[in-house]
Amino acid sequence: MTKKPEHSGLLVIDKPQGVTSHDVVAAVRGALHMKRVGHAGTLDPMATGVLVVGFGNATRLLNYIVDHNKTYEATIRLGQRTTTDDAEGELLPGEWAACFPSRQAVEQLIAERFTGRIEQVPNVYSAIKVNGQRAYDLAREGKDVELKARPVTIEEFNVRQARYGYTHSNRAGAELVDAVVADTASDGWIANIAPHEDMQPVMELDVTVTCSAGTYIRALARDLGEELGLGGHLTMLRRTRVGRFSVNMPNVMSAHAESKTFTNREGTEVTRNRAVLDDADHALDHALDPVASAAASMSMLAVSEHEAADLRFGRRIAHDICTTTAAYVEETNDLVAILERAKRGEAKPVAVFN
Repeated sequence: MTKKPEHSGLLVIDKPQGVTSHDVVAAVRGALHMKRVGHAGTLDPMATGVLVVGFGNATRLLNYIVDHNKTYEATIRLGQRTTTDDAEGELLPGEWAACFPSRQAVEQLIAERFTGRIEQVPNVYSAIKVNGQRAYDLAREGKDVELKARPVTIEEFNVRQARYGYTHSNRAGAELVDAVVADTASDGWIANIAPHEDMQPVMELDVTVTCSAGTYIRALARDLGEELGLGGHLTMLRRTRVGRFSVNMPNVMSAHAESKTFTNREGTEVTRNRAVLDDADHALDHALDPVASAAASMSMLAVSEHEAADLRFGRRIAHDICTTTAAYVEETNDLVAILERAKRGEAKPVAVFN
């Protein structure tokens, strides 16, 4: 019996809030009835936006996509710190600020200290592995986690809007009330008496950040707050672009979160969210085929059928390339291999697609 060819391609999914990137991968596995599915770049459960999911042979492209730069829209709340540096964590104790800087002063600090190449220490509640274990697992177990600073590049860090107002002092992520928009020339804000005794003054920034792979926007919020002497964390995060993959692409697939109750191995009833694709029955209609997937990921090189055969046998071909390149046969729309430069005038296959 001839084995049915496996589908391959990429899906650009607009991840909903409240589910993990792994939950989205599980939803794609269920929709396509395939095991070989993965994603390029984790999004926290609180975050929404572009999650590139590969299936079949196209999963080989994910390691290249994950290194692309990314663009985020976020809201940073200054005046409160949390355990996770976002609204999903617990508020940390500290003195309430009564005086807040102007938008202009914040923008100047961002330009001086938070653009270009910077050093950043990720939050301990991150997916980074420490001696083979995820940092967030160690942190949840109450173990001390020490992560080293790493260089990242911030290409853009723009403040779209700044506001002052009040929020709950005992609950992270609560709404902002009595908000006042700060214009660029403002002298800052000195808080009045809070409208309720359990509320405290804060400043919020709506920002757009374009950055290198490996950048933690939560850490940017935390470090900006520390530099201002206020503390800070994220209340909203949305990834709008990964390389050439954008949330505004016409083939983007939407999804939503649904709560599911089940009994675990210990016999305890547990309720958690799962990701559900909004058009699961037509998931393949939303997918980019392997050639289009590669074209959105790297440089392309059209090769002949003879050259394609050589590449599939691991042989080099006579082409001078400068960067990682995908070889394809134009006539058949067939993705052949990923190439790297062997020497001047020669390219070698580093991954082959059968």
